[in-house]
Amino acid sequence: MSRDDVGIDRAAVAAFTAEYGTRLPPIAVVIAAYDEERGIGDVVRSIPPSVAGHDTAVIVVVDGATDRTAAVAREHGAMVCDVPVNRGQGAALRLGYRLAREGGAEFIVTTDADGQYDSAQIPRVLRPVLDGEADFVTGSRLLGRQETYDRVRRVGVHVFAWVVSVLTGQRITDTSFGLRAMRAEVTGTVTLRQPQYQSSELLIGVISRGYRVREVPATMRLRAAGKTKKGGNLVYGFRYSRVVIGTWWRERRAEPVVSAPASAERVVGAPAKTK
Repeated sequence: MSRDDVGIDRAAVAAFTAEYGTRLPPIAVVIAAYDEERGIGDVVRSIPPSVAGHDTAVIVVVDGATDRTAAVAREHGAMVCDVPVNRGQGAALRLGYRLAREGGAEFIVTTDADGQYDSAQIPRVLRPVLDGEADFVTGSRLLGRQETYDRVRRVGVHVFAWVVSVLTGQRITDTSFGLRAMRAEVTGTVTLRQPQYQSSELLIGVISRGYRVREVPATMRLRAAGKTKKGGNLVYGFRYSRVVIGTWWRERRAEPVVSAPASAERVVGAPAKTK
């Protein structure tokens, strides 16, 4: 992280804390948003106020938006961290993770600001973490369903799942699903540096650190409003593959985190490896 990023984060944390304090409920739903004024309200409104008896808070990190994303999110009840500089989804989520951890949240859920994920499935994704059966849970469109029609992206999901499964030795069906749940402390242990295309970095990181990982069936919907910020298929594929390979190379000798009995399930269809 550059010196400028450190300063931006420090100022953002200070402003957020001054507005909302440092006492969050057990579950924090973190959303990174950039120019999503048309969709963010519906997303925030759809977040369940509690899951399994635990209250939730919605933290929207507005990543240098040029529209009314921050105002709309506030109007719909979100806690908003409005960053004046656009740095990318990865940087925004890192900041959101920090706000959640330092605010005392025990569990973190992520979803996207574009409405592609069904908030009604948050309990399904979060349940294994709440029950102590997993440290990190991600939805999978291949185990569930997808409403997108881009054949190239559909093929890409299969290809990257195969690549990550081979590299990590753990069976994965979807490396880029944005609806995820985890114990809050996981986000402070795994190395996160990517400003964009951060989903595979997080996934490979938690696997490399020995956390218990699980996939659950989930739905990938069409974007509700706005347009993607990830670029065309060729650009996306190249940049995403670079992140996958770079993260695996960096993390291949990472020290595992002892967090669960060796018999616990780590990934759908794959038993944990004993050390």
